[in-house]
Order: sequence, then C-alpha cells, then structure tokens
Amino acid sequence: MLFLLLFAILTGSGSLIYTRFLVETLKNEERKKAELWAEATILITIADTGQDIEFLSSIIENNITIPVILTDEADSIISSGNFDEKKLRDRDYLGSQLNKIRRKNSPIEIDLGDGHINRIYYKDSIILTQLTYYPYIQTGIIILFILVAFLAFRASRKAEYNQVWVSMSKETAHQLGTPVSSLAGWVEILQQDHPDLPISREIALDVERLEKITGRFSGIGSRPSLKDENLTAIILRTIEYLKSRTSSKVSFVFDSDPSTSVILPLNSPLFEWVIENISRNSIDAMEGSGIITYRISENDASVVIDISDTGKGIPKRVFKKIFSPGYTTKQRGWGLGLSLTKRIIEEFHDGRIYVRHSEPGIGSSIRIVLNR
Repeated sequence: MLFLLLFAILTGSGSLIYTRFLVETLKNEERKKAELWAEATILITIADTGQDIEFLSSIIENNITIPVILTDEADSIISSGNFDEKKLRDRDYLGSQLNKIRRKNSPIEIDLGDGHINRIYYKDSIILTQLTYYPYIQTGIIILFILVAFLAFRASRKAEYNQVWVSMSKETAHQLGTPVSSLAGWVEILQQDHPDLPISREIALDVERLEKITGRFSGIGSRPSLKDENLTAIILRTIEYLKSRTSSKVSFVFDSDPSTSVILPLNSPLFEWVIENISRNSIDAMEGSGIITYRISENDASVVIDISDTGKGIPKRVFKKIFSPGYTTKQRGWGLGLSLTKRIIEEFHDGRIYVRHSEPGIGSSIRIVLNR
C-alpha cells in the first residue's frame, strides 16, 4: 500500500512538472503567434510597404485558436477574433473579456505612426487552458484511485480477519459440544440419584450456560433471528445467574419495576451475553466490591438500559476505544467482550451502545438504546 502511495505521488508530481513545462512552452508559442498576427496587421494597415497582402491576410486568417481583441490607443474595441459568436451578441461580453485579458496578459502594441497606437490583447487558447488544469485533474483521479484501492484493501483485510474469527468460533463450538453434552447427561443422572442436592441445580444452570455459549459461538457469522422477548425477564435472569457466581461484596440492584414487561424483538441468548459482558467488566472495574445498578426507561420510540457501577471509572479519552477489538486494560484477555457486545447491539439489534458518563474513582455508566 505504501508503494502504491509513493508511486501515485511520484506520478502526480512528475506529471505536474512536465505539464507545467508544456504550458510555459505553449504559452510562449502563443505569444509569438499573437506578435506575428500583430505584425501582419501593421503591415496590412500600411499597405504601401510592398508586402504580399495575400500572405499577410493568410497569417491573420490562420489564427483560429487564440482569442484576440484589437483596440485603439483609448482601448476602445475595433475588432476581435476567435470568440464565441453566440456570446458576441451580448454587447457587454467583449468588454468583460477585455478586462479579464488585460489583467492576465500584457498587450502587443502596434505603432501606426504619427503618435497613433493600436493594441492587440490576447487570451490563452482553449487547449492551453485545458492543459493548465489537466495535471490537477489527473492528480485528483490518482488520489481517488488510491482511496478506492485503500478501502478495497481494508475491506478485504477485514473480511479475512472476520473469517478467521468465524472459523475459530465454529471450531471452538464444535470442540465444546461433546464435553458439554456429556456433562448434561451426568447432571441429569446426578439429579435423578440425588434430587434434594442443592448443588445439582447450580451445576445444571452452569451446564445450561455452557450450552448457550456453545450455541453463540456456533452461530457467529450468521444473522441471528429475533423474536419478541421480555427484556425485564432477560436482565433479571442474568442478574440471578451472576449473583451466585460473584463475590458477596458485589451488590446487584435492579432499579425498575420487576413486574413490568418490556417486550422487544431480541435474540435472548445474545442479549444475555451483552448484559453478562458489561456486568463482568463492571465487576472487574470494582475489583470485586461495589454496586451494579440496572435501570430500564422507555418512551414511544425507544427503550433505554443503563448499567452503572461504582468502579474506578473510564478515562474520557478512551470512551470509544473500549468497544474496539483488542482494546483491554487487563493483563489477561483479548479485549473482545465489549467489541462483540457493540456488534450484537448495533448490527443485530439495530441499537446503540456508548459510555453515558464516567468519573475516576466514582464509577461508570454504559447506556444501551434499542428502537421499538
């Protein structure tokens, strides 16, 4: 990609330099043509010089590219050549053209004798004008080409990167499938032989969670299906699961009415993963001691979920970075949790997730917004 950029810069610079050289050469040639046209005009004006009038007339007539205006000593227009005939119908057109030409090119003076002077003003031909702008257009096209190539390259790399993760996820799900199925069988036997054993219920919940995780990994790379689910029930179910597997120093507070059903099109296993991921990040930020608060608010257009903690906070400069793949502040981990969370919310549920606010030493609040 760097080679392509350098090639484009060298090509554009070389083209610009060479075209500028051609422009200057052509400009000098047009000046000489205008001077020759002026000399021919002088000689025809003083026809007693014995010059070949037919030859001089051919010089004037052969100038079909350079727009010229002939004026007297007071700069009153006498005649013109090589201007658009339709535009010449406008009486002010030639006057405005004369003002423009006067500012750009110095005139060629024709001494008629006895103190009488005519002037020939000329402007760059269409070819010269086009050639002047050509390198800039060419450079723009090259830059556009590089931009398109860069976007295609990045998209290709991203697709390749995603494919690696999809393949690895499916392989992980495949490897987990056999031991999870075996564990489910052993748990069922345990519950049959010891139905009153409290730990068997918790083991069954963990096996159920492993089955959900296996399902999540096997489904990566395909579009998940959504169906109407009770958001309140999903959050309460996730909180209940986390409570028995987290330090007793962590308090989980559901700051909404638990009996209120909030029905939305959701993928329940994936959304539980979202709540769990954010909650575990909060637990890590609080270093195993603090309060996590869950709050649901809604209006006609959307439903908002706020998950707040009393942890160490997030620096403002990394509010967006925490959702980027690979970003982590932990010594262990790949930094994929919040990245997957963002993808589940924004790509699969057409919502938004962001850091609502955070203060160092006080805590943070993550907000999820879902459209109805």
